[in-house]
Amino acid sequence: MYKKLNDLGFVIGIFFIIISLILIIGGFVSAALCYKLNFYTGFSFLVFGIFMALFNRNNHKKEEV
Repeated sequence: MYKKLNDLGFVIGIFFIIISLILIIGGFVSAALCYKLNFYTGFSFLVFGIFMALFNRNNHKKEEV
């Protein structure tokens, strides 16, 4: 687990996932239409964060072998 935290791509992925969850929850909670941008931005951050975390994990396994 600590080896993953030393890898910058994994940390960036986790950061974007956390920020996206905050934005998505804010998009659902707010009633105003202008805050729906938070939902769409959060969803795109979530996709990017998952991509960074998974892409980095697969790349890290290749280096160990």
